[in-house]
Amino acid sequence: MYKTLLAELANGIYTITINRADKLNAINKEVMHDLDTAADEVIRNKEIKAAIITGSGAKAFVAGADISEFKGLSVSEGMDIAKFGQAVFFKIENATKPIVAAVNGFALGGGCELAMACHFRVASENAKFGQPEVNLGLIPGYGGTQRLVHLVGKGRALEMLMTGNMIDAATALQYGLVNYVVKDEELLDKTKTILKTIISKAPLAISRCIAAANAAYDPQKNGYDIELKAFGECFGTEDMKEGAAAFLEKRKADFKGR
Repeated sequence: MYKTLLAELANGIYTITINRADKLNAINKEVMHDLDTAADEVIRNKEIKAAIITGSGAKAFVAGADISEFKGLSVSEGMDIAKFGQAVFFKIENATKPIVAAVNGFALGGGCELAMACHFRVASENAKFGQPEVNLGLIPGYGGTQRLVHLVGKGRALEMLMTGNMIDAATALQYGLVNYVVKDEELLDKTKTILKTIISKAPLAISRCIAAANAAYDPQKNGYDIELKAFGECFGTEDMKEGAAAFLEKRKADFKGR
């Protein structure tokens, strides 16, 4: 199904590995199209409860875009590349199931943007983050200028964007860009442990948490209204009735996603 990704489904968790280690997993057109297909698969496949995006090899999550594809592009062609990349990353960000980045090395340029499009990030100790596009006379085009400001604040984001400097995993944790920093060999296990907890909860409630939290950063939406509507909708689900009954009966809830 994929030309540039490896995918494995186990215990409801779909692990997507960008498999271009010889190119430090740089994003080219094929990778972007494969990520688009993978996001659709996560959303569509009922066997998938959550997903992880990571990179192959020990050096890189994604070390940026494949710059060889940028050479000679016109203004409109550049915008077309960014438009498709933004659409794919919006699809990941707004997926109804949790998609988490397990950042195993360099997350630069488009790689940092991909990590930020995921619902949250877990990093290995050797991870490094940056938006070095200014070194090429460019700026981020896949949503990086927006998501970085939301995640680390305007001042820190502008410093990273304008200097092109990288930050290490410890600094990313301090900035709030990642939730955890773990040893390299513990990265996937830590990420899966978090997701196992998440997928034990009510799936419809999880999807509404994602939608309501995303609305907080969308100027075209009123997040409070979306929360209010989603809260009410939960009362019409079998899962809410099961959750309340299980709580009162002091037993573990058996959620069905209905």
